[in-house]
Amino acid sequence: MEHSPLTALSPVDGRYCSQVEPLKEYFSEFGLIKYRIHIEAAYLLFLEKKKIIKLGAKPAQHLRRLSESFTIEQAMVIKEMERTTNHDVKAVEYFLKQELDNFGAASLREWVHFGLTSQDINNTAIPLAWKHAMENEYLPALLNLNTELRLLAERFMDIPLLARTHGQPASPTKLGKEFMVFVERIQNQIEQFIGVPFSAKFGGATGNFNAHHVAFPHINWIKFGNEFIDSLGLVRQQHTTQIEHYDQLAAQFDAMRRINTILIDFARDIWTYISLEYFLQKTKKGEVGSSAMPHKVNPIDFENAEGNLGVANALLEHLSAKLPISRLQRDLTDSTVLRNIGVPVAHTLIALRSLEKGINKLVLNDTKIYEDLDQNWAVVAEAIQTILRRENYPEPYEALKALTRGQQRITKQTLHKFIDALSVKSAVKKELKQITPHNYTGVQAPFR
Repeated sequence: MEHSPLTALSPVDGRYCSQVEPLKEYFSEFGLIKYRIHIEAAYLLFLEKKKIIKLGAKPAQHLRRLSESFTIEQAMVIKEMERTTNHDVKAVEYFLKQELDNFGAASLREWVHFGLTSQDINNTAIPLAWKHAMENEYLPALLNLNTELRLLAERFMDIPLLARTHGQPASPTKLGKEFMVFVERIQNQIEQFIGVPFSAKFGGATGNFNAHHVAFPHINWIKFGNEFIDSLGLVRQQHTTQIEHYDQLAAQFDAMRRINTILIDFARDIWTYISLEYFLQKTKKGEVGSSAMPHKVNPIDFENAEGNLGVANALLEHLSAKLPISRLQRDLTDSTVLRNIGVPVAHTLIALRSLEKGINKLVLNDTKIYEDLDQNWAVVAEAIQTILRRENYPEPYEALKALTRGQQRITKQTLHKFIDALSVKSAVKKELKQITPHNYTGVQAPFR
């Protein structure tokens, strides 16, 4: 069967393919080969920079060009070589040797992959691809969403809202603050995410530069390795086995998972607000909400986001639990697992776009919000009993509990009648009567 979005096994490569197209640059097979080429070429150029080899102007220029504009056709040549080598990194090495031959630098071909093991390439190529994907795709999308939430928070900052604890009417809040809760939570997690360094392993077959040192014992290979990895924008781990620890990568997976969990919480809250009719949704001509019920406008964007975030988190949980564990120097389980790190990113980006789409459909139904406040005067009982405590009134909590708990409906008139019967100063009664579900919203910190 011919491969197309309709025949793809995963919706990431099928139904949602166009939404995550930019991720192919980092996480596809082509992307992995391209980044391996980049690392191998950068290593040769760094050997020249440190005057260990002399490439010559044309080969050096070709390596830079190859690294910057690697093509699908060149990747296919490498995949063809892999059919023979049955080793993906070795195929990259042979391809680069062939490229040096073509540019009259055959004498330098054995400097390709000099002293290295496959994981020196993989554990720099993959972290670098991950770093670029985070900086160019994930973080901008997340920051854009958080900016949209902040704008909504500012827009709704003066809208009183009936709060619900345990699903029951509770002390009123402000709708803007409820949005700001998520803005703050996401921002805190973004700061933790970006605080985790993008690390790499580079040190030979078992992490000690054995081959490098035996060939050139006078060179400080630790310093060389640190400077090389730093030149790529990564941080070199100093003590490793054959592979990277993956602890920092796992920390980023965990941070991403926490952010996704916050977004699931947000999606469910907005879903609930829609079900309460606090928000209506814009409709689009030709769209259908149900195959049977013509009136329906379902909160599908928030449901889609919740589903994709859940899939992403399941994968992220496995990745963060699996990758830091490897038998002795290394087993091969990290290799196949690492090929999937783009999948949870894809599901996360799909979710972020669904949330943005859903947010842009929201229409505030303040009539319903105010109606609910008017129907729930019992929520100001907390305010009344607290002021009575201030006035040293005997057992005010118990008095309000007897009045309100389990009662079918407490109205403004019910409360004012109760206030009129209190043995307190008239000024206090006046103060109590000024409290309404609309103004009993407390204070909130400035939006920053």
